Amino acid sequence: MKLQRRTFVTALVASAAILGLATAAYAMTVQPVVIDLTTSGRGMSQVITVENTFDKPLPVELRIEALDLTADGVSPTGRDTGELAVFPPQALIQPGQRQNFRVQYVGDPAMPHSKHYFITVAQLPVQTTDTTSNIQLLYNFQVLVSVSPDGVKPALTVASAEIGKDADGNPAPVVTITNKSVAHGYLSRGRVRITQFAPDGRQVFTRQFTGADLQQTIGYGLVGGGQTRRITLPARLPQPDGRVEVQYTPEG
Repeated sequence: MKLQRRTFVTALVASAAILGLATAAYAMTVQPVVIDLTTSGRGMSQVITVENTFDKPLPVELRIEALDLTADGVSPTGRDTGELAVFPPQALIQPGQRQNFRVQYVGDPAMPHSKHYFITVAQLPVQTTDTTSNIQLLYNFQVLVSVSPDGVKPALTVASAEIGKDADGNPAPVVTITNKSVAHGYLSRGRVRITQFAPDGRQVFTRQFTGADLQQTIGYGLVGGGQTRRITLPARLPQPDGRVEVQYTPEG
């Protein structure tokens, strides 16, 4: 009797908190990858659309996980607090077809500040009748869901800016962003202007980033309600000394 061996390899394809991009995948596409909900009214729910771009039926399951805020963004807790609901939680999507999943906030309407969650769209393994060894590559997509108190807007401001280093050790602007509101905000929903001055006061560098520029380079730049974050901006400065100024202008 020949033993059948199946190996399931899970690939975490996209984390919206980091990339913040609409996800193009091998077996499925998931849109959107960032969702903002409110604690009441029409903003309590939104739809995630999953499309099967594979040539076989695609079984998927949606899993909810609460997040904690960290200095770098968010950290998974491994817990489903029951504050979000997804319907349907599972589906079998035929080739070339789409399935809508409704996400709704069902927690306390008197939320004191924004809360954050990952909804993982997980491709499920499929049992086959093949008696030979096989590998199934499974893809997981993480959708960032943030819920804010209804009617409250974020208030992001630049607390300070300094010359630091990027991942390659080059001089780069490091900005400290403070959100004085209880509602979360995104650095990429505004414009950032960077200006560097030499020690003698001469302006040696200036550059402006639009929201789209920031989203493509550092992601959405989530700043939670009441949170302060240090973010290295995607600009290589011409010299490591002097001072740097950063101006942030929110949309609208």
